[in-house]
Amino acid sequence: MKDKKYFMRKALAAAKRAAKRDEVPVGAVIVRNGEIIAVAGNRKERENCAVFHAEIVALRKACKKLGNWYLDGCEMYVTLEPCPMCAGALINSRLDKLYFGAYDPKAGCCGSLYDLVGDKRFNHTLEAEGGILKEECAAVLGDYFRKKRALNKAAKTEKGE
Repeated sequence: MKDKKYFMRKALAAAKRAAKRDEVPVGAVIVRNGEIIAVAGNRKERENCAVFHAEIVALRKACKKLGNWYLDGCEMYVTLEPCPMCAGALINSRLDKLYFGAYDPKAGCCGSLYDLVGDKRFNHTLEAEGGILKEECAAVLGDYFRKKRALNKAAKTEKGE
């Protein structure tokens, strides 16, 4: 039986692929009836556009596969707590449930800074559960940013700054 950790590991694999493309390593998976219907990683750098977060790319793929923007019966697994833009997209897509890995105290809108997905004032809400494989998810992000900082420091040193 496929469980939450199984699907989060698939999202982690997408995050690691994103890191190899020098994208912030966030991965997302959308599941319906226990089957993966979409997998995506961040594509902001590749597309040169701020809206290409893993969640948005996964939503687009799922909508295309199902031929409908209405994603009821679907769940998303994402390695980092969604930001306000992505939380809004999840609400508008009518997802049933969100599972995320690492909490994002600076931009997370599924419980950390705000709880947009659970706010009853919206026309749709969805359940959110954080902390699924949170250490592994946080480690992928931490490793990526440590390497980025080291490269930036080396480049500055090389320039004599």
